[in-house]
Amino acid sequence: MEAEAAPVGTFPGFMTEGSGLLRRGEYGKALICFSNALKLRGGDRDCLAARSQCYLRLGDTDNALKDAEASLQKDQTFSKGLYQKAEALYTMGDFEFALVFYHRGYRLRLEPHKFLLGIEKSQEAIINCIGAPSSIKLENKGNLCFLSKQAECKQKVQIKVAKNQKWTKNQKPARNPKTERELLGELYADKAYLEKLLNDKDLMESSTKQGVKVKDLVLGGISYLETRREFWQQQKPIYARVRERKLRQQRWSRDKKQKPLEVGRYLEKMMEDIDMLLSGDSPEESCKKAKRVLRKVQGWSEDEVPNRKMLIGDLYSRIGKAQLQMGQMEAALKSHRMDLELARQLDLPDAASRALENMGRVYASTRRFQPAIDAWEKKIPMVKSNLEKTWLLHEIGRCYLELDKAKAAQSYGQKSLQVADEEGDAEWQLHAMVLVAQAQVRLKDYRPAILTFEKALNKATLLHDEAAQTAIVTALDEVSKSFVEQLSERGVPRALGLGEASSSENPEVDGFEKDAEGEAGSGAQRGP
Repeated sequence: MEAEAAPVGTFPGFMTEGSGLLRRGEYGKALICFSNALKLRGGDRDCLAARSQCYLRLGDTDNALKDAEASLQKDQTFSKGLYQKAEALYTMGDFEFALVFYHRGYRLRLEPHKFLLGIEKSQEAIINCIGAPSSIKLENKGNLCFLSKQAECKQKVQIKVAKNQKWTKNQKPARNPKTERELLGELYADKAYLEKLLNDKDLMESSTKQGVKVKDLVLGGISYLETRREFWQQQKPIYARVRERKLRQQRWSRDKKQKPLEVGRYLEKMMEDIDMLLSGDSPEESCKKAKRVLRKVQGWSEDEVPNRKMLIGDLYSRIGKAQLQMGQMEAALKSHRMDLELARQLDLPDAASRALENMGRVYASTRRFQPAIDAWEKKIPMVKSNLEKTWLLHEIGRCYLELDKAKAAQSYGQKSLQVADEEGDAEWQLHAMVLVAQAQVRLKDYRPAILTFEKALNKATLLHDEAAQTAIVTALDEVSKSFVEQLSERGVPRALGLGEASSSENPEVDGFEKDAEGEAGSGAQRGP
């Protein structure tokens, strides 16, 4: 059986495209992008978590759970994987197990508002299904009726959510059509159509080619939709109607003592809106909204919002990113410093790493390269993925090159290349090679610079990056001229570089030609 051909593209390219499609709600297309990315880099935990989210949005809970669990294989504390596993379990109706994983994620103190929302909605769903513990009274101290009743109720919950329910025309549950339309969304029209089909007696008595009764198929579809309606009713029992949701949003400014579930949902929605505006080239609106939420959160107490300071740091980070896009450099730097200060107060390494990265970006954008280097070098011990590390080492090397410290630039470029090789990321291999070659040119090490540029040209050809190929060819032409001039200054005639004299009489030229021939041969072997 022939091996499946690798998709045309790069891992970062598929990830970027998939993330954009996911934000826009095009889950099917995003799923294809993430699947292609995993063919290029199998087992990538961020990609698995993203694909799990797509599966969940498309209703494929089994595959969503599989991807979430796969993302946790190497690191059981991976925040995105924990959240996706909890979400998949919750959607499958396993509220108790979902609650366990929401708690695990919450203890990591990364994006606490999301996990807090999960904890609250799981608890609410459990209570809606089996009742509050206070509603169950023990007859006497030796009676185990509480445990038996809890087990019985739990079994009922599993049967209720996991199995299709019997439904007939004469057993329509009492429901509010507006509420049902809100809960089912686009599926409401499908349910109405299936219910109308039940009136066609001739159709209901017919069978498919496989011998399955049409009536059974129709009733099965209605039963599934009823199950979904009841599940969403459990998830948001008092938030079903659009009007109620609007009224609730209007009451935020008047009522600070909100329920934790409402607080969590509000914060999650606001964070999504802020991120969406930022990624959609609307930094001004993103910044305004983030500042409004920041003022509101600052007015709350720790009792109302657990991990309030951590949330404030998240908001400062988003405000700083928006200010950077708007060109407000000093304001952006101030926001990221606030984020760093809070991260250090709360001893949050991941948040500190985020703040240092963003501060470095601001410094580099304003050509303050040494402060950028200082910030990014502090971040190095906090890096958790090779992809992040190769980027970080490359950016530090680029700053050293801008400061005309070519030796340091070459060293960091080589480190970046080493990590990119370990990760197998062709794009960052290309970036690192170009940085190393440029540093070698600054050091007037023209022969190794030519060889490095040739490696980079081979890599750009494999990636079908025409812009990079053009730039590298131009750089090769310039460095070749510089190398010939260098040979001339050392007393080697220019003609020797053109092959008019015997290279065996000139060891430096002879050595260069042998290296070049060897490199060309190895490049041909690595070609497509």
